Amino acid sequence: MAETATDRLTRLLALITYVEDNPGVPVAQVADHFGVSEAQVLSDVDTLWVSGTPGYLPDDLIDFAVDSYEQNLLTLTESRGMDRPLRLGPTEAVALLVALRALARVPGFAGDDVVASALEKLTSAAGEAASAADAIDVRLGTPNGYAGVQDTLRVLRGALVDGRRVHLRYVSASDAVSERDVDPLQIVSDGDRWFLRAWCHRAGDVRHFRLDRVLAADVLDEPVAAHPEVGEEHGVEPSPSPTDTTVVLELTARSRWVGERFGGDVTDLGDGWIRVSLRVADPAWLAGLVLGLGEDVRRVSPPDVARSIAGRARAALEAYESHGAAVPSGSPDPAE
Repeated sequence: MAETATDRLTRLLALITYVEDNPGVPVAQVADHFGVSEAQVLSDVDTLWVSGTPGYLPDDLIDFAVDSYEQNLLTLTESRGMDRPLRLGPTEAVALLVALRALARVPGFAGDDVVASALEKLTSAAGEAASAADAIDVRLGTPNGYAGVQDTLRVLRGALVDGRRVHLRYVSASDAVSERDVDPLQIVSDGDRWFLRAWCHRAGDVRHFRLDRVLAADVLDEPVAAHPEVGEEHGVEPSPSPTDTTVVLELTARSRWVGERFGGDVTDLGDGWIRVSLRVADPAWLAGLVLGLGEDVRRVSPPDVARSIAGRARAALEAYESHGAAVPSGSPDPAE
């Protein structure tokens, strides 16, 4: 999976504190701690070596002991304050309080003990800033299915805690309705939507189910089966399957988010274009992604996948025309 800029920044900041607390730590130990290669740790150190506070003169930069570095050991000699706990100013405290209060109303977080505890502690520590935050009222829109997702989350979390099997009635991305029994494994989010990661007895494998597509979820009396071969995952990208199709998309550079969000390998082609390689389990999902990208896509391979998506695009255009809707002039040929 392609590493996002956010992931690397988080590791860079954590690396400063880790090395500060462990002077002379071997590069191999740092790599093992952060779950990356030794080459990546050295690359991170090289980046930090030219980072610092405004001014960016030698005394303004983060620094490491050169003699230790040459022995594959890391010793921090200047942190530029990056190892100290964050201190919030009044404006920052107000912004964080308002954001936490809004988060507490989002499906999946309403009544969450962690959010409630963080909000209580920050309110207590913020002083006058907390009073200023009280004057701001954030009202979130209520998307379709909001209540349904809340109810489904509550049912599935209960099944996870009790170790019970669940019967799902589910509609896929291609609008096919199915019913299946699943053993819940995890509930995860990509930041926009909630997913159930579960062992599907119908498919005989792990599947991810988007909660806003769950039509019904009924907890059964039967306990979940043991699945020792299935590990925990972080994020919503499913594990590779032998039945997956590898698809290559050539996209505009502004569509780099596709690779970062869906775990693809990204290659810069120059002239404002990139190549993204993705493993795809659901052709209908891929078609929706490509058609949604519109003119940001210039090539799809393999050819049979491109022809399938082109067929869907033509069908969509014909449906518009059959209802008397005007097709925008200059619309690209979906076969290209």
